[in-house]
Amino acid sequence: MPDAIQIRNLKTIGDREIQGLSEVLIDCVEGGASVSFMLPMSRAKADAFWRGTSASVARGERVVLAAEDAAGAIVGTVQVILAQPENQPHRGDLAKMLVHRRARRRGIGAALLAAAERSALSAGKTLLVLDTASGDAERLYARQGWQRCGQIPSYALWPDGTPCATTIYFKFLHD
Repeated sequence: MPDAIQIRNLKTIGDREIQGLSEVLIDCVEGGASVSFMLPMSRAKADAFWRGTSASVARGERVVLAAEDAAGAIVGTVQVILAQPENQPHRGDLAKMLVHRRARRRGIGAALLAAAERSALSAGKTLLVLDTASGDAERLYARQGWQRCGQIPSYALWPDGTPCATTIYFKFLHD
């Protein structure tokens, strides 16, 4: 990862962070990422999502990490959802792994994953799971040691409304 990129744990998410996170989310959805949103992807929809996420961070339910460039602009993000059912206190979910199209292929995704794993481990989690649109970031997860469980056809929709499969992964975390 370039020295100019810094990963920051967003313990609070203010207006500046919401603006940057929304720009990344909008870019990813407009670029075709299947990350729970459909086109058209409005600023209002993105801002509302991040405001809800901010409230979840404040309640201690999740960790939000942001990758920032040398100018402080957010170019990527990932979340670890810590709040799980009482019979799964050891598990977290990796969610909303997003890197702006202009910042891809620079190691930012790998850096975000590593930081998410460290954050989960420090929160007492020893197992992470994730789902990703099949064929999307699968190489990245495999290179980082994630284990593929399988694929579910027609699990979700691409932003344009066509069905897409998802692939499920897990990773055990160790000190």
